[in-house]
Amino acid sequence: MAEEGSGLGRAWHELPRELADHMRPHLDEVADDMIQTIRSRVSEYDRPADGAYSGTTRQAVERVLHYFVDRVADPDHDSGPVTDFFRAIGRGEAAEGRSLDAMQSAMRVGGMVAWRRISEGAAALEVAPRTLGTVGEVLMQFQDELAAAAAEGFAQAKAAVAGEMQRRRKRLLDLLFADPPVGPEAIADLAAAAHWPVPRTIAAVALGRRHHRDSRLPAFPPDVLVDLTRRTPSLIIPDPDGPGRAGVVDRSLSGCLAVVGPSVPVAEAARSIQWARKTLGLVERGVIEADTGVIRSVEHMSTLILFQDEELITSLAELRLAPLGHLRAGQQDRLAETLLAWLQSGRNANEVAMRLHVHPQTVRYRLRQLEDLFGDQLMDPDLRFDLEIVLRARALLADDAEGRVLSGPGAAVGDPGSGPSGVVTNLRR
Repeated sequence: MAEEGSGLGRAWHELPRELADHMRPHLDEVADDMIQTIRSRVSEYDRPADGAYSGTTRQAVERVLHYFVDRVADPDHDSGPVTDFFRAIGRGEAAEGRSLDAMQSAMRVGGMVAWRRISEGAAALEVAPRTLGTVGEVLMQFQDELAAAAAEGFAQAKAAVAGEMQRRRKRLLDLLFADPPVGPEAIADLAAAAHWPVPRTIAAVALGRRHHRDSRLPAFPPDVLVDLTRRTPSLIIPDPDGPGRAGVVDRSLSGCLAVVGPSVPVAEAARSIQWARKTLGLVERGVIEADTGVIRSVEHMSTLILFQDEELITSLAELRLAPLGHLRAGQQDRLAETLLAWLQSGRNANEVAMRLHVHPQTVRYRLRQLEDLFGDQLMDPDLRFDLEIVLRARALLADDAEGRVLSGPGAAVGDPGSGPSGVVTNLRR
């Protein structure tokens, strides 16, 4: 109810109470006139008179008219019931998937009919122009009040529907990421309830949290499943390899640290998110170089394979790098760097020199040291393969903030470590 001190409250109190007595006998006639005019001017309301929609329309018109007259008779009359009724109408329009355009048009038409009938009656009663102006004022303000109530109900219903749809989509994301996977029937049922067409393939995306501290979250296409509340904020992108799809993904994730997992069938979504999370973990450790932007797991598969089991790579490092164990850390670094470059360059000393930006004679000196340390192992292709694996891991971990990832079991984090045979196994450069 409007307070008496407000503009609307004052206007109601300025109306002569006897106007209500003159209006009340004509309410049914005015209601028929309003409904007929609304049906003729607003096509959405041109329904059979015995239908539910027409019944609701008549109920709304009659409630409005009776409330208006009751309010003229008593300016403090409670407006709660009629505004609640229009909130319910707004919620109903939203539930039926309609907009408020037709209802607002009907309210304007009804208001014009009411004003015409009031003006005609006022002329017969010789109502003073000032009083007639006040009637027009309260009529327009009352119409705005009802329109606002309908809009509020409409917005409430839309928010509730959106919230429920978001909950369904988050639940669908949970089902798709489940390991072991759930059955296709459960996925199909929830996808239908979430209005998500099941695609042929998907790619999962893991987002770095540090890029979501502000309120400006990315805007994703409507067919992308999103849950930014997870411990690792995650997405599912349908048909990621479709025409132009990669560009859409990159634009949506602009400014984020985002890792896109491999494209897989829907039933294998858990595998895609697992690889995306593993890649993100290596990015955040500094093993894979990146700052912001979209990173694709498939472009780093060899690194992912290399770090799939770090305990295993540590054990291999202890075994294969044992000849370096008695050297100082600086000597280990130089020889390990030279050995990796030699293995990667087809064992060409001149190319190693260009890679390392040192004199070829320096490279040859280091290679002689390596031959003395490793002996015939450098001639065995299988052992050279093992050496390249552990040296690549060492190089990738050079700037790893976590420090000694590939260290012996007896080593302390951050200190030069040694395995059981005294071999230094800290693979940082």
